Amino acid sequence: MSDTPERQTPAITSMLRKVLIWTGIAAIALVVLGGGIGYLAAGTDGLWSGLAGVALAIVFLALTPLSVLIANRWYGREMFATVFFGIVMGSWLLKLVVFVVAIVILRGQDWVVPLVIFLALVAGIVVSLVIDAVVFTRMRMPYVSEIALPETNPEDRADS
Repeated sequence: MSDTPERQTPAITSMLRKVLIWTGIAAIALVVLGGGIGYLAAGTDGLWSGLAGVALAIVFLALTPLSVLIANRWYGREMFATVFFGIVMGSWLLKLVVFVVAIVILRGQDWVVPLVIFLALVAGIVVSLVIDAVVFTRMRMPYVSEIALPETNPEDRADS
């Protein structure tokens, strides 16, 4: 046995991976539904508006678990907390800036149907929140994780 402990991954990693998988599956369904309903409601402009709303929702909502997964690569290192919060807050600020820029750009487009893009965005957010809630309530995790117990009994030492 070596003195250096193995680098573990945080227990939340499996949950975040499951959230990303379900978000990807939901994204496919939302693209079909958002684009289809948008097309039925407002023609080609509705199709593109629905796809834009779903794309915005999925990208922004998938960035949070993705940033946490990336930040967890530094788990167990000395600067983990600093790196973790730097990456997560950096991704949050990036999402904020990209969202404002996307809304400003989309606002002036002739093909945007505001009601369709709004409803597609809200549908994506609701679906993502449902996925998060279901995954986090169904995952079985111990109350205490990331604990390293001793491998030998300290009372079994030869000098006692």
